[in-house]
Amino acid sequence: MLPLSSIGARIAGKRKALGLTQAALACQASVGRSTLDALENNRMKELGYSKITRILAALGMELTLQDAGSNQNEIGREPEDQGLDRRR
Repeated sequence: MLPLSSIGARIAGKRKALGLTQAALACQASVGRSTLDALENNRMKELGYSKITRILAALGMELTLQDAGSNQNEIGREPEDQGLDRRR
C-alpha cells in the first residue's frame, strides 16, 4: 500500500513540473490551499477519496487499483492516451 506521504510527494512533484502554485492547483481542484500544503508536506494522516481524485485530475493524473501482491506502483500515474475511443 502506498502511504499518503508518497502520494503527497508525487502530487508536489507533478505540480512543480507543471509550473503550478499550490494556490492555483487548490483552486483548480476545489480544495483548500492549506489542505494541499498539508498533503504535500506530510502533515496529513487522512484525505478523502473525492479530494485526492480532484487533485489528481487537475494534474492530469488518475488513481488506479491493482492486486495487493503486485510490485507495480500505479497510484497517481498519468492516464494512457487512448485517442477518442476510450472503450479499448
